[in-house]
Order: sequence, then C-alpha cells, then structure tokens
Amino acid sequence: MAAEAAAMAEPEPEEVEMAEPEKEPEPEPEQEKEEMMMAAAMAEPQEPPQQEEPGPGPGLGLGLDSDPDPERPELRFEEEDIPHEEELLRQPFSVRCWLRYAQARRGGPGRRLNLLFERALRELPGSYKLWYQYLRLRRQQVKGRCPGDAAYEGANACHERALVFMHKMPRIWLDYCQFLADQGRITRTRRTFDRALRALPVTQHHRLWPLYLQFVRRHPLPETAVRVYRRYLKLCPEGAEEFVGYLRSAGRLGEAAARLARLVNDSTFVSREGKSNYQLWQELCELLSQHPGRVGPLDAGAIIRGGLTRFTDQRGRLWGALADCYIRSGHLEKARDVYEEAVQTVMTVRDFTQVFDSYARFEESVIAAKMETAAELGRDEDEEVDLELRLARFEQLVARRPLLLNSVLLRQNPHNVHEWHKRVQLYQGQPQQIIRTYTEAVRTVEPAKATGRPHGLWVAFARFYEDNGQLDDARTILTKATRVPFRHVEDLAAVWCEFGEMELRHGHHEEALRVLRKATALPARRAEYFDASEPVQNRLYKSLKVWAMLADLEESLGTFQSTKAVYERILDLRIATPQIVINYGLFLEEHGYFEESFKAYERGIALFRWPNVAPVWHSYLGKFVTRYGGRKLERARDLFEQALDGCPPRYAKDIFLLYAGLEERWGLARHAMAVYERATRAVLPAQRPAMFRIYIKRAAELYGVTHTRPIYQKAIEELGDEAARELCLRFADMETRLGEVDRARAIYTYCSQICDPRVSWGTQGWGGEHPGGWGGHPRVGGAPRGGGGGSRPRHLHLLLPDLRPPHHPDLLADLEGL
Repeated sequence: MAAEAAAMAEPEPEEVEMAEPEKEPEPEPEQEKEEMMMAAAMAEPQEPPQQEEPGPGPGLGLGLDSDPDPERPELRFEEEDIPHEEELLRQPFSVRCWLRYAQARRGGPGRRLNLLFERALRELPGSYKLWYQYLRLRRQQVKGRCPGDAAYEGANACHERALVFMHKMPRIWLDYCQFLADQGRITRTRRTFDRALRALPVTQHHRLWPLYLQFVRRHPLPETAVRVYRRYLKLCPEGAEEFVGYLRSAGRLGEAAARLARLVNDSTFVSREGKSNYQLWQELCELLSQHPGRVGPLDAGAIIRGGLTRFTDQRGRLWGALADCYIRSGHLEKARDVYEEAVQTVMTVRDFTQVFDSYARFEESVIAAKMETAAELGRDEDEEVDLELRLARFEQLVARRPLLLNSVLLRQNPHNVHEWHKRVQLYQGQPQQIIRTYTEAVRTVEPAKATGRPHGLWVAFARFYEDNGQLDDARTILTKATRVPFRHVEDLAAVWCEFGEMELRHGHHEEALRVLRKATALPARRAEYFDASEPVQNRLYKSLKVWAMLADLEESLGTFQSTKAVYERILDLRIATPQIVINYGLFLEEHGYFEESFKAYERGIALFRWPNVAPVWHSYLGKFVTRYGGRKLERARDLFEQALDGCPPRYAKDIFLLYAGLEERWGLARHAMAVYERATRAVLPAQRPAMFRIYIKRAAELYGVTHTRPIYQKAIEELGDEAARELCLRFADMETRLGEVDRARAIYTYCSQICDPRVSWGTQGWGGEHPGGWGGHPRVGGAPRGGGGGSRPRHLHLLLPDLRPPHHPDLLADLEGL
C-alpha cells in the first residue's frame, strides 16, 4: 500500500528529450529513496534472480567478459556503454543511472533501447519514470505503421505489464486508452476505460471521463454512449446538458425531452453553459412542439401550459409553441382552440401580436393546402362548403383584430376610460353591443383608479340613449352618475351640467333649473372643496362650474330676485371669479340698480388681491366715473386712491390715466398734473418714457408750451440714455421753434455727451442730408463726436442760459406731432 500511495503521489513526468542528457533534472534524495523502497516492495513476492552463466537473454545480468551471440547484435556492448555498465553495477537501483544510460543509447537501434528499459524495469518495476519513458518509446516506435502490425500487440502487452504495477497512475491509463482508440479497437478500448474507472479512485475519474465521452461520441454506438453518459451523470450531474445534446443528435428525442424536463424542474441545477431556466424551458418547448410524436409518454400540452403560468413575460412564444405542437400532431381544431384561448388571455400587445400573426399564418396555410388539394384532385360540394367556411373564418379573424387588441389593453388596465370609448366606437351599428359595453364599463371602472375622466363614460352612455330618443333612460343614467364617488369635484359637476344641458336641448327649461338648483343645494354635511377625505357630493356646493351655469340660466329664464340670490350666494361662498363679479355688476346695472352694482364691485374687490382684482377695479372705476362724473368727485378720488394703494406698477398706468382724465374734466388742472407726476414714478421703467410724453403733452395743452420745460428737464435727468436722447431732441426742437437757440445748443451739448456716434449717428433726426449736420440744424460747436460711454454730465438746468420772451407764444399745433 505504501508503494501504491507513493506511486499515486508522484507527478506526471514531463516530455524528456533524450538528446541532451545534461539537462535531465536530478532527482531528490528522498524521491530516489522512495523509488528504491517501492522497487524492493514490488520485488518481495518475486523470487530473487538466479545467477546464470553468461549467455543470451535480455537483461539477465550479462558480464563484460561474456561472449554474446553473434546473431543478436543488441546483446553486444559498445565501448561507450562500459562506463554506464560499471555505474549500474555499483548502483543497480538508481533511476537516474538507468535514464542516463537510456539517453546515451537514444540514437542506437530500437531493440537495444527496449532491452535496456526491460533490464531497468526488471530491477525497478515500480518506477513511474521508467515506465512512462518506456511506454512512450514503444508508442513512438509503432507510429505510422499499419494497425494490423504485430508491433502494436507488443506495445499493448507492454502497457498491460505496466498497469500491473502502475494501475493507480491515471496518466498511464489515459495514454493506453488513447493508444487503443487510435488503433480503432472499439471494444477493447471501452473495456480498458471501464478497467481504468474501476482501478482509479473516484477523485481521479474526472480526468478519464472527457476522453471516454469523446471516444463514445466518435463512433455510431448510441446505446453504448447512452449507458456511458448515464454512468457519467452519476458522478457529474452538471453534464446533463451535454447528454441532452447528444441524445438529440442521436435521434433519441424522448429521453432527451425527459432529461430536459428534469433539468427544468430542478431548481438547484446550474447550467455549465450559462443558460437560464427560461432558456432551458424554451429548448424543451421547441423540442416538444417540433417533434410531438417522438417525445414518448411526456404530456407536451401540460408541460407548455406549466411554462405559461411560470414565465408570464413570454406567453406569446409559449402559446405559439403549444399550438405548433398540435399542428404537427395533426390536431388542427385543437390548435385553433389554443389560438383562440391565447388571443383571449394574453396581457401584452407584444404577446398578442406574436399570437395573432401565428394564428393568421396558420389559417392561411390551411386554406392554401385545401386549395392545392382541390386543384389537384378536384372539388366536390362538401369541399367547396368547407373552403368557403374557412375563408369566412379567416376574414372574420382579420376583422376582429382591432377589437381583440382593445381587449388586451383593457385586460392590462380595466380602468382606462379612453380604451372603453374606443371599444364603443368599434361596435358602431351594433346597439346591443354598445349598451353591453357601456354597462360593463361603468361597472368595471373605479373612479379612484381611472385613467382619464370617468364621468365621460356616464355622459356618453346617457347621450347614446338621448340620441335614440329614450330620454327617461338617459335621465336614469345621469341620476345614477350623480351618486358615483368620483375622485374630483369637477367630474361630478360635469355630470350635473350635462344633465342640465340635456334638459335644455329638449326645451325643458324648468326641469333644467330644477336640476341645477338641486345640484347647488347645501348638503347635510358641509366640507371644504379640497378635502379629499370627504365625498365629492358633500363638496359640490362649492363648485363654481355648476353655480356659473345656474347663474346663466337664472338670468335667461328666472326672475331678478332669483338671479340676484344666486350671485349673492356665490359671493357668500367666496367662490366667485373676477368675471362673475363683473357679470353681477352688469346685471344689476342693466336693471337700474347702480348702487347695488357698485356694492357688488366692492364685495368682489374684497375677495381678490392684485393682480386678480385688476379687471374688477377697471370696470368699477369706469362705471363709477361714467355714472357720476364730477357730482361725487371726492368719492371718486377716494376710490382711485384706494385702487392705487398697493397697486403693482404693471397695472398702475391705466388707473393713473383714468384718474388724471377725471381731474382734467371735472377737477383741477393742478390735481391732474400731480397725478401725471405720480404716474411717472409709479409705472414700470419701460412705461416711464411713454408716461412722460403724455405728461408733457397734457401740460402743454393745459398750461402752455413753456410749462413743459421743467418736465423735460426732469424726464431727461431720470430716464435712461435711450429715452433721454429722444426727449433731448424733442426739447431742443421745441426751444429752436421758440427762438431759444442758445438753450437748444446747450441741450444738444448735453445730449451729445450721452450719445455714441457709432450707435446714434443717423437716428432720430441725426445725419440728415449733410454728414456734418444733425437733422438739418447747424452743427453745434464744442459737441464731442466720440462722446458717450462715460457717466452722465452735469444737470441740464445748470447748462441752460436764462430765458428770453418766446417769439412764438402758441406752439400747441406743433406739439401735436411730437
């Protein structure tokens, strides 16, 4: 046993080139000692060699003085062999000495080298290195010969003798099995592999199995290969995929399907090829569907249906595989039933497209086969009817595609309102189907989960009955709709409004008023409009949509008091919009209740802030000024001041202009000028130039042209450069018309210092016909051409000379064009 363990522990020898003996690695002392002990142990059961007389005989301890047989030259010793023989006499159990001797004889005859190895193995029968080199040499000697040559048997005998001692060495077994396989000895090779598996420990079997499996796959022996694979899978279950592949190539599909089904059901199986469980399922389904008659006792339908419940994202392909299984089995009606079940149960558009395309191709192929058969053999009456039936079935299938696709989308999301509307459109011309679809829709769609506006289904359902003259049924549907727990108040309000509009379309005005009054009635339990915890029926009384429609109906059909009560109720609930307030004011004004209308405006103003209150103020102020004019001037001023208090600059311009117009027409001119002056500071910066121009124009009309000088000066000093340049030109032109040339020159001087000739040259009257003049005026001396870009110059009033009496006392006509 110690010898066997030592032999097993010994590594496989490397390829040794005997042409260079100096490169042979020196064995360690321990290894040499182990070899000597193994040789002694293996030699114990044998009888000690007998000393014989010198004579012929391979490896029998020939002496140097022997007389070799002249007919056996391999027994002769050459002169260069003497040192090796002497060394062997001293160390007969040294593997190194024998290997050096063999290396020295490498170039000689093969029989002499074989004899030397035989002598060495006679002394050291347990040496792995010697056996490995000797067997390798014997295989090389027969390489290229005819497989029937007797030398092959000699080499095989050497391997058999080696295995007596080396039966625990996998390398020896592997080389021997490969050697036999190359000879084409199938049975002997198989038996040798079996002997190797019995001789070697199970931990070394993994080295034999690849060569063994390669051997059985190489020859057309499926029964033998299957038995070998079954033994292999007991040791290595992970090789089942390779076994399945061989079974499929060998045509044993039943066993392949059974083995593949076990792999799919084994949750602990890990594919050596990296395949997922679904990929194995796919291979199994493909095998079952393409060869349904050759898979043996397996129930292909049950297996594929199991995959349908397990792999929900691949139902389209699995349904197609199941139908293909029945088609190849010849059960066409069962295949059609499978397709029908598939299009009625798939959940995604992708799966539906796969199934429907397969279904259509199946029907087309059946029809084509029927037509070909009829063309070859002729048609009788029954075949004609069958063909017409199949054509009609195919046409119906194509026509059903939009409806089937809609069913798929509704199975995905049964609360999709848009898809329900599309389904109704697909049933156009089929009243019973439309009613059934609407009924199913309003029962199925939950408002809290709906995609879209769920009230649209109820409204469309009622409109369908209304269009068909069944008004009572439409009322019943809308009445039920008002009790549905919608998610938003707007949905319930739309139902009530549609209810009222339906009554109006049929001339039932009183009924429409009754419906809307019922909708706006106060509930038993009030709730805030945005309180989602309360049902929408308790929050409907604050829906402006319903109140606005009721107000319109009251104005058209009701009395003054009822209409006023509706508007008052809207204001009390604080749900009014600026437009509602303006409508209420106009309604009161039309009936001559001016003060009531002003009170309505004031109530509306109290409800809103800027900027929402802007249209209410504009309407209120305009109506008040139109109504009273200058009779209640102080009250009007208070209203304007109240409107301007906190007014954003964006909305201040219109109010200031209206205020100034009031003062000009019925108040004092200085008050109007004060309003204009305030407006120039209160409006947006972009509106200030226009406001200053209005201020200047009104000042010239009220006080004269000369009164605009301080306004010009203030505007030029406060506005930006662009607006200041324009006003400077206007100011200078005015002074020129008044004959104040010096003042005009000073204004131009001031303006030139805030102008850049690269930007302003030739604009706003500059340039003219002469490149050196400005708008036809003589060029002002001392005006820098490259001014601008620096800081503002000194104040304009410090540059202007004293005033002289104007030459033209009235220039209002000239200012009209400015």
